[in-house]
Amino acid sequence: MKKKKLAGAFLSLMVTAGIMAGCGAQKDSTSSSDSKGGGGDTIKIGANLELSGGVASYGRSIAEGVELAFEEINKEGINGKKLELVKVDNKSDAAEATNGAIKLVSQDKVTAIIGAATSTNTLAQIQVAQDNKIPLITPTGTNPAITNKDGKVNEFIFRTCFIDPFQGTVAAKFAINDLKVKKAAVLIDTSSDYSKGLASAFKKSFEKDGGKIVAEEAYVAKDTDFRATLTRIKSANPEFIFLPGYYEEVGLIVKQARELGINVPIMGGDGWDSPKLVEIAGKDALNNTFITNHYSSNDPDQKIQNFVKSFKAKYNKSPDAFNALGYDTAYFLADAIKRAGDVDPEKIKDALADTKDLSLVSGTLTLDEKHDPVKSVTILEYKDGQQQFKTKVNP
Repeated sequence: MKKKKLAGAFLSLMVTAGIMAGCGAQKDSTSSSDSKGGGGDTIKIGANLELSGGVASYGRSIAEGVELAFEEINKEGINGKKLELVKVDNKSDAAEATNGAIKLVSQDKVTAIIGAATSTNTLAQIQVAQDNKIPLITPTGTNPAITNKDGKVNEFIFRTCFIDPFQGTVAAKFAINDLKVKKAAVLIDTSSDYSKGLASAFKKSFEKDGGKIVAEEAYVAKDTDFRATLTRIKSANPEFIFLPGYYEEVGLIVKQARELGINVPIMGGDGWDSPKLVEIAGKDALNNTFITNHYSSNDPDQKIQNFVKSFKAKYNKSPDAFNALGYDTAYFLADAIKRAGDVDPEKIKDALADTKDLSLVSGTLTLDEKHDPVKSVTILEYKDGQQQFKTKVNP
């Protein structure tokens, strides 16, 4: 307990130091553009991502997408400048995400920040970004509280992805209308804001449409043995299991569920989307599972196929949704910088908020008054270890 208190006090001091550093930069005799990553011929953009740790697959995928987009954007540049990416590794940890944001703002003097991948690690950066007036865009943080807290919009915070309530609602309607199930079990990671948010939206929509939640169980990130929990779920005889979590635990849960003879459809969200999932769960175990996601590389849309071709040429693999959203976030930010006509973070913030009908790989992006995109959800099915495009649901 004492160690946690000391760590909390240290973190608070670090945040304060970061805020003071940011404010000091604004009061410097140099222009705000120069003091915040816009000096010379480059525009410094920070990337605060999970490059190691429990969900490293997400952060690395986002980084790949951003780097490909920056290469393309820099061929022509933006208002005579090139984008420069400054990456920090938050190690899949909220405290490290806060420290990373402080470094990017106070030391690297970035103009904007991309990241983090998860909701929890994005939420950990918001105070630093808000107090230092630096735009922060999460490609994949879906928790509503990221952009809005207690009914108030976080002025400098944006996202490229849809939010949990929409994703959870789509999953519930798919379960009832397409899979024709009426009894569902829910298995939640109680250490994850993402998992809890999705589960809440799913339960509300599922019950509203006539479904019944027959079992609700919980686990914590890093757990590895879920057999007792799954046995309790099995005894409730659900027709469907909703499992909103991240790929490391999800892979083990699906594998152990199938070993226990639980063969009902299992569905989750975009947190499943990692090549590691198939390695952990196994191809056969993933049959009859579904996810809501931001895009599919199998979607015949020409813009998507052009992106897939470019990505494969650079990385020699097919891009997942985190690759696509990293790529889209870079273009979202670049478009705002171009329209702002300046590298002043406040002008970029205003341009981001005014984004309308921007054509991206994951759909046409228009921001609502809460800084949340209005865009479609793709539903994918796993068949023999491969994601298959099922359908697309519009808002």
